[in-house]
Amino acid sequence: MTAAEYFEQMYASSSDPWHLAERPYEQRKYEVTVASLPRGRYRRAFEPGCSIGLLTALLAPRCDELIATDTVAAPLATARAAVPSEHVTFAEATVPDAWPAGELDLVVLSEILYFLSAEDRAGVLARVLESLSPDGHLVLVHWRHPFAEAACTGDHAHAEVAAASGLVTLVQHLEDDFRLEVLGRG
Repeated sequence: MTAAEYFEQMYASSSDPWHLAERPYEQRKYEVTVASLPRGRYRRAFEPGCSIGLLTALLAPRCDELIATDTVAAPLATARAAVPSEHVTFAEATVPDAWPAGELDLVVLSEILYFLSAEDRAGVLARVLESLSPDGHLVLVHWRHPFAEAACTGDHAHAEVAAASGLVTLVQHLEDDFRLEVLGRG
């Protein structure tokens, strides 16, 4: 697992160290992610690793309740300012250990799985399967190329989920740089 100190250092050097707000790749990925959601509205959603809240801002209008977390505090301040909504809750938390109690009908794992160890990826999947409602959706969206801080590629993480979850793929979108899948219980 990538240590929290790595993320703390990244956000200490910049409020947007990956230039999420500026890069066309990121904007396109967020738009495709939201456009891929099978339903127009979700009761209760969870987005761990929300960073500065750009995807959170697009998800919020589609959710009655949205819980967004990040491993470090710095990006959460930016996210709170970007998404001033009473039905969005932000918290500093690390998955799989910190997981919302109760049923979720949307879980969005965007650019997070490859930062986790194999054990933690399995733990996250177990939490998803425990909490996902019968009509719920799991969204996976990840960069496809290897990089130094990653424990695996996005393709590898998606393949692990597909092999171990028993969920069915409802939407699949593949580009050179990112892979997106929406899964459900079938």
